[in-house]
Amino acid sequence: MKFCENDTQKLLEIMKARRDVRGNRFIDKKVEDEKLSLILEAALLAPSVGYSQPWKFIVIEDEQTKDTILENFDGENEKAKELFASRKLYQKLKLEGIKEAPVNIAVLYEPSGEDVLGMTSMEQMGEYSVVCAVQNMWLLARSLNIGIGWVSILDENKVLQTLEAPKHAKLIAYLCVGYVDKFYEESELKTLGWEQEKQLTQCVTYRR
Repeated sequence: MKFCENDTQKLLEIMKARRDVRGNRFIDKKVEDEKLSLILEAALLAPSVGYSQPWKFIVIEDEQTKDTILENFDGENEKAKELFASRKLYQKLKLEGIKEAPVNIAVLYEPSGEDVLGMTSMEQMGEYSVVCAVQNMWLLARSLNIGIGWVSILDENKVLQTLEAPKHAKLIAYLCVGYVDKFYEESELKTLGWEQEKQLTQCVTYRR
């Protein structure tokens, strides 16, 4: 299969339009089952070390479970507020959409317990494979005009206990998924001045 320049430009547009969505943007609209399935299927198309496919996805719509995860976030966020006490902007940021999003998805890494091709020197490659799956989900969701927010201010062990996850699983991502009232033109944290955008020249070096 060959692609054309229009395909390249469309993919770039989707990448540039991807946003980390917070709770103040989600709207009360159900994510259709077929579209949720497309997002999950996109995850399965991600590359994985040794074709290990070490991912597992827990789809959460139960409000009681969301309440428990939100309590987890609130506790961890209080600790973070102390760390960023000198940056007043942090106190104003909305950093999750656990209750507002109709769907939450916990993305787990499940080690096989056996030697995996490509992981004999760099064990973390299995976890990186799962991160690739998350990126696929994010981009496919954006192409469907569905937002995803990644919540990382969580106690991992407590999340795994809440979800009754397999014993050796690791939490890679906790995602909030749903339709939004709008997508920002650029990263919210960029707009607010939390960090400055890096340019290509700052990130690339060449050995020629």
